[in-house]
Amino acid sequence: MAAQTVYQTERGVNLVLRILYFFFFGLWFSAIWASIAWVLSVTILGLPLGLWMLNRLPQVTTLRPQRSNLVVAENGSIYHTDVKQRPFLIRALWFLLIGWWFSALWLAAAWALCTVIIGMPIGFLMFDRVPAVITLARS
Repeated sequence: MAAQTVYQTERGVNLVLRILYFFFFGLWFSAIWASIAWVLSVTILGLPLGLWMLNRLPQVTTLRPQRSNLVVAENGSIYHTDVKQRPFLIRALWFLLIGWWFSALWLAAAWALCTVIIGMPIGFLMFDRVPAVITLARS
């Protein structure tokens, strides 16, 4: 039997509370959070903090818990693992040529979709994909 990857999500806040949070706080606060994160991401010194903030954007917007990858080995041991990323040079070139400006458009479109009930599912999916848009990060 080969090692098996399991995706674990911590138990989050109840759905009704998440909906109330989104409408009263998450919608406007996520716009501020995303703006600050994007500005930090386009600076060399702020890049690590900006990417950390962008990775937590779904949690800031809707209190959605973070997901982690767990691997169950043949002997029954469980350990955390990271997804294999593309080569650094490719990710850096993407960021310099496309990621920094395209991510601003992506964030604006995602936030705009979240302001309309029918667009929320697409907007939330777009928020989840921000790290991939800005640096080709795999999750």
